[in-house]
Amino acid sequence: MTKLTETQSIILSAGAQRPENIALPLPKGLAGAAAKMAVTKMIERGWLQEVDANLRRGEPLWRETGDGHGTTLVVTEAGLLAIGVEPVVVKTMASIRTHAAQPPALKPPTPRAGTKQAQIITLLQRPEGAAIAEIVGETGWMPHTVRGMISGALKKKLVLPVTSEKIDGRGTVYKIPL
Repeated sequence: MTKLTETQSIILSAGAQRPENIALPLPKGLAGAAAKMAVTKMIERGWLQEVDANLRRGEPLWRETGDGHGTTLVVTEAGLLAIGVEPVVVKTMASIRTHAAQPPALKPPTPRAGTKQAQIITLLQRPEGAAIAEIVGETGWMPHTVRGMISGALKKKLVLPVTSEKIDGRGTVYKIPL
């Protein structure tokens, strides 16, 4: 096994436990020139690699590249082997963590029969669909409430494929294709 300093061992061990083997953040107390020197030596030995940081996923930055992007540090397979960890084990653990972090699949909510929501769905499933004025007449709701029900409850919550089109004489007509 390769001779590592305590700092190098801490950096590699911590990175091996993080998703995608990201070596950042560095240990507390390691900053400035000391951090740069330690990381440079580890990159030269092939234990760390600089890769483009995915800022959308919130990956920590090692350094900025000047064009609005940055790089992060990743522990390489050689770095894993230097601390006595098989890369296959790390990949397996990462996939287990990723799978465990995903929420269980939720079944989509179903509308209750006999409610105004069910009435609106029935109106929208007709071949001619329904205009806001028609739904207002059926439910007694205000037009903004009907539009809110369509965009919020039907489209977002129930994930129904509600379409709309402007028709002369009727206004905007909403439909749910069968």
